Amino acid sequence: MTALAAPYRAGLVQLRTPASHAAALAQAEPLIRQAAAEGAQLIVTPEGTNILQRKREALLPQLRSVEDDPVVQGLCGLAADLKVWLAIGSVLVRRDDGQAANRQLLVGPDGAIVAGYDKLHMFDVDLPTGETARESEVYTPGTEAVAAATPFGQLGLTICYDMRFPALYRALALHGAQVITVPAAFTRPTGEAHWEILLRARAIETGSFILAPAQGGFHEDGRGTWGHSLIIGPWGEVLAQMDGDEPGVITAMIDPAQADRARTAIPALKNARSFTGPGSRPGG
Repeated sequence: MTALAAPYRAGLVQLRTPASHAAALAQAEPLIRQAAAEGAQLIVTPEGTNILQRKREALLPQLRSVEDDPVVQGLCGLAADLKVWLAIGSVLVRRDDGQAANRQLLVGPDGAIVAGYDKLHMFDVDLPTGETARESEVYTPGTEAVAAATPFGQLGLTICYDMRFPALYRALALHGAQVITVPAAFTRPTGEAHWEILLRARAIETGSFILAPAQGGFHEDGRGTWGHSLIIGPWGEVLAQMDGDEPGVITAMIDPAQADRARTAIPALKNARSFTGPGSRPGG
């Protein structure tokens, strides 16, 4: 059993990130300050906090390294100013090899980057609405799951489409993560159909708190995102939720002891068994 941290307040920032770094920072900063003013000690922002631009030819020339990205550097300074832990849900940045990454950054209250996670699962889909996405044509996927040690316990890091892959959440929970971030820029059709259901399922399956800040509304690049940011408890209960897609802040108390109680009541993490897949035996 993991050592328990004291209860604390977490805050989620819902954004409608513009297509330039300067405008993105100007939108995010006051909302992060609001979350801190409401008592949040851990604040999480959505996927694409630093820029949203779905046109590859317009996005790639704007990407910077983490060290040179003005939004990253501005938010690191803000975390230090506010003395909060800040999970920048993701920033779209240039990797050392020149490729692009969709990367979550965990920043400590001294402004230093504590951990980074590159999105594992690329959203390559053709939706029934006719909308298509090919993230793999722009971003290099990550290869490792990441959980970071914080005063609040182990914090598991995931991004958006990752939520459709339960094995990742199980691996983070087995590592000791009692809280998992799921920053997102969910499409409106999939958001309406699946957003809350999938997030509550990931919470129930792992006995974890889920912190899911979202992009919301219609953006400069023409995309529409679902919003409805959510904080979910380890029993699957909704602790806080944005009513729509406007930028804003929600907060809720996180008590790590509740995760342990949920995992004791339904010990699915311990009860799982390995098995042989269908068709793997002779004659199968």
